[in-house]
Amino acid sequence: MAEDKKPGSDKAWEMLATLNPAIVCREAAVSYAGASGSYRIRSLGMDIAVSLQQRAIAGSSPGSDILLQRLGTWFEISALWYLVSAKDFPQTGRLVTPRSIQGGQIFAKGSHVLPLDQIAMKYGKDREAFLKRGLELGGEATNIGDASVKLQPFPRIPALMVLWLGDEEFPARADLLFDSTCGLQVPVDILWSIAMMTVLAME
Repeated sequence: MAEDKKPGSDKAWEMLATLNPAIVCREAAVSYAGASGSYRIRSLGMDIAVSLQQRAIAGSSPGSDILLQRLGTWFEISALWYLVSAKDFPQTGRLVTPRSIQGGQIFAKGSHVLPLDQIAMKYGKDREAFLKRGLELGGEATNIGDASVKLQPFPRIPALMVLWLGDEEFPARADLLFDSTCGLQVPVDILWSIAMMTVLAME
C-alpha cells in the first residue's frame, strides 16, 4: 500500500473526492466500486484500487508491489492526478518526445532527465530481454527501432519504449515516446512522474 510521499497528493485526494465517479470513469477510462468507494485502474498491466474512503492505493495483481512500493513515489501522485485530470478525447497516433510538448523543457534539466541510458546499458545487446520485460508489464511489441513495446502507464496515456541496439559504430540508445495528446491529459510535472515510473519499471 502506498503512502503519501510527495507534495500534491493531498490536494489530488481532496479534488478527487469532489468529482462525480461516473464522470471520472468516462473521462479516465476506469471503473468505480460504489460499495468500497474505490476506483479501479489499469497501469502497466496491473490492476490497482484507489480507495477514496481510506485514502489508500492497493494492488491485487502479481508484481503490483513494483508500482506501489519501489515506484510508489511516482506512482501515487501520477495515479491521483490522472484520475482528476484525464479527458476522453481521441489520440492522434502521432508520437512525440516529452521534451517537445509545452513545458517539456523540464525533461532536459538535472534530476528530471529520464534515466534512459540505464535502459540502453541493460538491454543494448539483449533485444529479447527488453521485449520480455515489456510484455511482463502488459505491453505489446511494435516494429519501431530494433525493438519496441507499447505500454499503458494509464488508460489514456500510452507510451512507446524504443530500443536501438549497440554495435561497433554506435552505442545503444533508448527512447520514450508519447502520443501527442499526453500534455492535454495531465500537467507536465505529472507527465514527468508517469515517464519516470515507466522507464524505471522497465529496469
